[in-house]
Amino acid sequence: MTEEELYTTYKGVYLPKVVHSTESLKYYEEFSFRPDDILIVTYPKSGTTWMQEIVPLILSQGDPELVDTVPNWDRVPWLEETRACDLNLDQRPSPRVFITHFKYDMMSTGFFKVKPRVIYVMRNPRDVFTSYFHFSRMASYLVTPGTQAEFLHKFLDGKAIFGSWFDHVKGWMSSAEQQHIMYISYEEMILDLEASVTRMAQFLDTPLDSEMIRKITDRCVFKNMKKNKMSNYSLVPSTMMDQNVSEFLRKGIAGDWKNHLTVAEAEHFDEFYQKKMQDVKYNFFWD
Repeated sequence: MTEEELYTTYKGVYLPKVVHSTESLKYYEEFSFRPDDILIVTYPKSGTTWMQEIVPLILSQGDPELVDTVPNWDRVPWLEETRACDLNLDQRPSPRVFITHFKYDMMSTGFFKVKPRVIYVMRNPRDVFTSYFHFSRMASYLVTPGTQAEFLHKFLDGKAIFGSWFDHVKGWMSSAEQQHIMYISYEEMILDLEASVTRMAQFLDTPLDSEMIRKITDRCVFKNMKKNKMSNYSLVPSTMMDQNVSEFLRKGIAGDWKNHLTVAEAEHFDEFYQKKMQDVKYNFFWD
């Protein structure tokens, strides 16, 4: 099926129609934030599911009940998706935790007015592309990606859902409210998850002792998190996500792009990256 059949266009980017209704987007635009809300922001395939596991465990000081009993899309819901309308989010106790894939310039007036805390997670775009390609092959509500070369052109041109990775990162990196934002990368988390959990807990003003941090870290190592049926998307019907084609939680590593991109594709990607990101002053862990 085509983009016109499967996607809706919102503020210039494609969104999957199956989970983005007119009503849910209106709900998002009118959503009332609280100052102590926590918003996780990711471009797709950049550690979203990982963060939906880590942050609730930090806030519960390692108590696994929530992550063991509530699907991740309900425990940390996307504000722009249809589920948000049905979860009575205004009745949840503080601090509430939400997630979004939206670019900075797509955020609502209420967000800019209240300025809740944000954890922004980035990932090497080459690995994002690789994961995105496999995901597009198994998700029936996404346009079939075609060949890797064809999908690479779409990805670099921002024609995938949620738009351009480059615009997403540059927009959030240039926020005027950086005192409210914690920036962290997927690669940092892989390199030292315990230090990453510690830094997130400090940002969220949630004191954790060394044993709590160790327990959360062990729980959120990829191979352990992958076993959680509330997080691995095994509850989603195969008609929507066929995990026989590709697992939703596939590898959870850094550098897998090297196993997939050809030399020519990698060189083209790098040239594009250098051009688009030349003005961004940030020490990315993958550079």
